[in-house]
Amino acid sequence: MLDSIFLQAPVYLLIFGRIFAMLMVLPLFSMRAAPRIAKIALAGYMAFFILGTADLSVYKTYLGPDGVASLQFVLLLAGEVLIGVILGFFIQVIFSSFSSAGQFIAFQMGLGAASAYDSLSQVENPLMGQFFNLVAMLVFLQTKYFQKLFIGGLATSFDALNAIDIVMTKDHLLNFMLKGLTSLFADALVIALPVMGTLFIINVCVGLLTKAAPQMNLLSEGFPIMIIVAFSFIAIAMPYVIDFFIRCFNQGFVEIEKLFLSLGGGIK
Repeated sequence: MLDSIFLQAPVYLLIFGRIFAMLMVLPLFSMRAAPRIAKIALAGYMAFFILGTADLSVYKTYLGPDGVASLQFVLLLAGEVLIGVILGFFIQVIFSSFSSAGQFIAFQMGLGAASAYDSLSQVENPLMGQFFNLVAMLVFLQTKYFQKLFIGGLATSFDALNAIDIVMTKDHLLNFMLKGLTSLFADALVIALPVMGTLFIINVCVGLLTKAAPQMNLLSEGFPIMIIVAFSFIAIAMPYVIDFFIRCFNQGFVEIEKLFLSLGGGIK
């Protein structure tokens, strides 16, 4: 094992750079609670397995006789780190859409001030945002997308994409990033709109009743009603929400595959 790594040390370091960069951005692994030594060990083991299966002849062509001591190797390593960050960032965007949907619902429910530190997204997040983020992570693990990302997607990315391709086709990368950020808000609105629309109707009804009968003081009862209705609606719609989560993950992997093809020259 160590002999094969030493013989191909420059290529091994390039593979390790891409995997480690992705782990540092990927949800769950980017948590501060996850030990960095564990991330390094996992990236090292995965780089060893990919070293024996992926076609990495293009790297050997660009690496000069100086190996890791050359400037060319440093630029290639920076490109591999960028590819890893792109992979992890796009998966993080998918999770952020679920978290944003929870934030929209929380503000409409009146729980916008009930925020706490979210260890998954590593930001201050309302409780409903944390709930949707947690459900999305459980769906991601239960449906084996985690294994697909590492075993299928990551290994295939070395055959389809390298650091040189990014320099040649940077316009595709820019369009991919903009499309990912656009889909974040679109998916969040699709998830949150039914609950937000229901709560908006309740707000309008409570306002009209308060105007018609001020002595009833319905505004003080409006918040408990909205919270009960929102939780009931979410409980009823949860199977459909989980199905939408799965479709979002499927679409996300399709978009990543298209990115590999476009950057690698497969489609224009």
